[in-house]
Amino acid sequence: MGCELRKNPVRILKNFESDRLTPAKWIALAIGNSRLHWAWFQQGKLLDAWNTDHSALDSTPLEFAHQSANLLPTALAHTDFANLLFNFPLYIASVVPAQTAFWQTCSQSRLLTLAQIPLQNLYPTLGIDRALALWGAASRYGLPALVIDGGTALTFTAADVQQELIGGAILPGLALQKRSLSEQTAALPLVYSSSDRPQRWATTTVEAIHSGIFYTVLAGVQSFIADWQQKFGEGAIVLTGGDASLLMSGLAAQNPELAQKITIDPHLIFWGMQAIVEKESFSLEQATEGEIRASQKPDRSDPSFQA
Repeated sequence: MGCELRKNPVRILKNFESDRLTPAKWIALAIGNSRLHWAWFQQGKLLDAWNTDHSALDSTPLEFAHQSANLLPTALAHTDFANLLFNFPLYIASVVPAQTAFWQTCSQSRLLTLAQIPLQNLYPTLGIDRALALWGAASRYGLPALVIDGGTALTFTAADVQQELIGGAILPGLALQKRSLSEQTAALPLVYSSSDRPQRWATTTVEAIHSGIFYTVLAGVQSFIADWQQKFGEGAIVLTGGDASLLMSGLAAQNPELAQKITIDPHLIFWGMQAIVEKESFSLEQATEGEIRASQKPDRSDPSFQA
């Protein structure tokens, strides 16, 4: 249940080592509904990843960098966060327009879009986070693949071996369902998320909310997986998102054989971003080399040309 690679992942680069135009160091920023997810890449490797709260829209990226300096991971503990933001490429994938506009003010920011993801049948309103996570699964584990993202929203997204989007589903995540019960009822309390698997037959209101939401979501997850397996057999199944570990613990308790076939990968969206960055850098390199070769060809219309 780790992050082992499949034997035949989708090939993103034919010659990764020769990809001279891929940035040696760059930042990935995945802007989610609840938090900012960061990753630092260096020489083609993800060195570390961390999360922060959304930026205050009445501030600036520089102010955010100074206020968040103590949140940097171990690999960047003695690094000036502002220096990273303003001196290295910042690749952004976002589902929050206001936050997108805020971070695009960074001089080296680059916004990733659906048009850059080489999957077929992507529809215009598909979330970039879902598409990138799916492409990350394709590049790391191969196709067909089913991605289950246990975030603010719980999503299912799948593609077949022809790199075509099969489709998926969206429902409120565990915390969002709990908040909805509190906001839309008169007497039910706000129940905060827990990392522990709840007892099914609860004897308090709080425990009953935990149980009802968790076990019905778990049943839905297993139903989607069963349908996926019926259609695609041994295709990759990857869990990601903040609730991935909790969902996996429930699956392992109820269906250990199924749990053994599922991989947890917290960095799935970053693998998708990396694949796009490297693919486009490789394409740019090929185009540049073609232009150089073309410029070096002799002009046969020149009278001085001799074959």
